[in-house]
Amino acid sequence: MCTSFSHYPSGISVHFHDKLRFKTDDTFAVKLPNNGDSFGLNLYLSSSKASGSRICSLPGAGDFFTEKRPTPMLDTVENPMHLKNLSTKELKQLSEDVRSELSFIMSKTQKSMTASLAVVELTVAIHHTFHAPMDKILWDSGVQTYAHKILTGRRSLMKTLREKDGLSADTSRSESEFDPFGAAHGCNSISAGLGMAVARDIKGKRDRIVTVINNGTTMTGQVYEAMSNAGYLDSDMVVILNDSRHSLNPKLEETPETSINALSSTLSKLQSSKLFRRLRQFAKKLAKRLGKGMYEWAAKVDEYARGMIGPPGSTLFEELGLYYIGPVDGHNIEDLICVLREVASLDSTGPVLVHVITKEEREVQKYQKSETMTKHQEGSSDLDTSPSCRRPQTYSDCFVDALATEAQRDKDIVVIHAGMGMEPALQLFQEKFPDRFFDVGMAEQHAVTFSAGLSCGGLKPFCIMPSAFLQRGYDQVVHDVDRQKIPVRFVITSAGLVGSDGPAHCGAFDITFMSCLPNMIVMAPSDEVELVHMVATASHIDDRPVCFRYPRGAVAQLTNSICNGIPIEIGKGRVLVEGRDIALLGYGSMVQNCLRAQALLSKLGIEVTVADARFCKPLDIQLVRKLCDNHSFLVTVEEGTVGGFGSHVAQFITLDGKLDGTIKWRPIVLPDHYIEHASPNEQLALAGLTGHHIAATALNLLGRTREALLLMC
Repeated sequence: MCTSFSHYPSGISVHFHDKLRFKTDDTFAVKLPNNGDSFGLNLYLSSSKASGSRICSLPGAGDFFTEKRPTPMLDTVENPMHLKNLSTKELKQLSEDVRSELSFIMSKTQKSMTASLAVVELTVAIHHTFHAPMDKILWDSGVQTYAHKILTGRRSLMKTLREKDGLSADTSRSESEFDPFGAAHGCNSISAGLGMAVARDIKGKRDRIVTVINNGTTMTGQVYEAMSNAGYLDSDMVVILNDSRHSLNPKLEETPETSINALSSTLSKLQSSKLFRRLRQFAKKLAKRLGKGMYEWAAKVDEYARGMIGPPGSTLFEELGLYYIGPVDGHNIEDLICVLREVASLDSTGPVLVHVITKEEREVQKYQKSETMTKHQEGSSDLDTSPSCRRPQTYSDCFVDALATEAQRDKDIVVIHAGMGMEPALQLFQEKFPDRFFDVGMAEQHAVTFSAGLSCGGLKPFCIMPSAFLQRGYDQVVHDVDRQKIPVRFVITSAGLVGSDGPAHCGAFDITFMSCLPNMIVMAPSDEVELVHMVATASHIDDRPVCFRYPRGAVAQLTNSICNGIPIEIGKGRVLVEGRDIALLGYGSMVQNCLRAQALLSKLGIEVTVADARFCKPLDIQLVRKLCDNHSFLVTVEEGTVGGFGSHVAQFITLDGKLDGTIKWRPIVLPDHYIEHASPNEQLALAGLTGHHIAATALNLLGRTREALLLMC
């Protein structure tokens, strides 16, 4: 029961006890702490080629004794091969069992699985029709893959979803052979699938490539780039559009829904049939022989006819070179299997798009109804608004409060939001200023240049997006904003480690890639009060671009936030605690951990200076000089990668000659590897960024290695 962390500052390596871990594919007798009974566990998970046997955490004892609805059909399925000989009736029962399993897991873990609940029948139909892992099934969004995980041998580990050493929230190549490509920020499945299809053709193989996309990812440019290239290359692949009718445009929600009826079902089956496709190909060849004019006329007739029988927008996919089939009822397993079976049996047909209609809101309503009944039976109430039941105030709450205050005073302030989903605090801002809020979805490149255009038009744009999503818009940040010195205010959310969302949404790189831009002002608040001041600072900067980052989660202090921000002098840091033995220079949220380290070290008689850098660029060189002149040791701390704040400090003190003297400098940054999903505290420990790790680094610098090791035990 000993966990080893491979990354510790200044070469410190320790082991300490936390919880039982075990290799899968073995049976253990486990002693339960609550009643002393022992029982056997037999869990199996295919080991990956890269990492060998997987390690997982033992779920709590209570997890094994909670009653749930029987799932007799699902209990017989260990992998997709067991679906091949099931009848339609049995597949329907299996779908209900999977839905019951997901609902049970969702109720126990409090993790949303509504997107996966909406695609249960589609997932069952895909695995019944295609032959994974030989056939490659790719998903654009991880939240739709939980039914896929259950059917591909990971059912017993679903309770460990998003937990340390547990299942990933996304598809993962290292987790299962049934995950041929990792789903991260969406929109990558068609590009990756097309690459696999071309590689298959070059190698002379015959496996099928299936990609599943959704409404959210169709807002990204890469999807259409990939479709256009797929149409040009004409490689065989199947693209399934899961249309759950999500839209950023409320007016679009008011338009008539795509109808699913007997006629549309019949037409979809006709479009996917071999006979229809062969007749269509024969007509094309015949028209070509009759001349170019006849061929173009026939193509227009075909387009108009298919446009008339298909839903609005269906001809777009035809223009991109994909053969459109649909719409298909995503909850009718007979129709799904019929269409997918026809598509799978076609040879040399090029890329095909199957339009599937699902009802995600129906699954949400089912879950909410079930939860309401359960809470009523347990005597709880949704109307309980006591302070203990309210969620803690987050950095996003403080930011939106401050921005709303600034927007109330300055009518030129507008907000552009990009990324996957929107935080509740921003929705409140949108309600308050509907004409000054623009949500562009997963269109980060457009968001950046759109913000630049708004700025050129005389407005003050605040471009808000998570750090991991800003990476997609970096070229626009460079050429459309920084190079032209256009005053766009970038608000980088979810900065640093993001807990259960793991490396896919980790904001590790923004300090590095934003601070290397010549005209960019780069700053980060150490707490919610500083965040309010930086909102005011950004709103007053009108001659160059500026960015600031803040982390997920609750605020650093429990005091009421200050709504009236005061602009900070550009490039000016501050000293929080004065000492003489060693200086800790923190950036952003890591200042709080520097203060925790100072408290630990003060108990050992060590006097520590703690400074808040505030700015990575321009760096407060007077503050850095002062820290170097008054101390023999300097430690910089940031929740970012190599090349960020610490590198800017190192560049200055090297050129200034400080390293030629007596000062010894050590950087603490994120390790040079991706940190997998875990709780925030576990991730900080793995990264070596806790107060204890910072204090241990300081002790090691002072030559007190034994005390450093004792501190970590």
